Amino acid sequence: MRKALLGLAFAALMPLAGARADTAGDFDYYVLSLSWSPGWCATEGRGQDAAQCAPGRNLGWILHGLWPQYERGYPKNCAVPSRAPSAAQTRAMSDIMGSSGLAAHEWKTHGTCSGLSAGAYFDLSRKAFEKITPPPLLKAMSRDARLSPSVLESAFMADNPGLTPGGITITCSGGRIREARICLTRDLQFRDCAPDVARDCSRHTAIFDAIR
Repeated sequence: MRKALLGLAFAALMPLAGARADTAGDFDYYVLSLSWSPGWCATEGRGQDAAQCAPGRNLGWILHGLWPQYERGYPKNCAVPSRAPSAAQTRAMSDIMGSSGLAAHEWKTHGTCSGLSAGAYFDLSRKAFEKITPPPLLKAMSRDARLSPSVLESAFMADNPGLTPGGITITCSGGRIREARICLTRDLQFRDCAPDVARDCSRHTAIFDAIR
């Protein structure tokens, strides 16, 4: 009986033996997630009275986050000895992230797995964000439109030499365009996304909200 119980306990632990621990600095590449602010505000943000959606902000593509990624899956909430970012550090990211709250959340969930200090992670996130040229035509649209995700991908590729169809994916939610996700090497060069990231919006067209 005792041997049987020990066998069951060992079997239960076996999946854990092959599991990959989420260790800070141990990852393969980054996903740069850009959120189309008008789409988020139209569905969630204004209901939350989010500062990002306040009149006059007129935000377009904002930085959702810079996410360390495995070739399959991703690490999150890594244990780190470095201090959490200060209020000043998170507030300084609100110009490209919409709010200091998002910056704090992204550090805790993703930044802790980068192997960088909070300051260095935010600096790298800003550098990655500034590497991308958002298609100016999209920001200039004066009214909501229905666009194909492939059209958006093509627009990004046209304005960012070196970006290929395998390196960008457009996501949608609730029938609206929500994010452009661009895959980068650890030194921020364009690369193809792994299969679990390369999941485009399945709709033929989706609403692309104009900046208000």
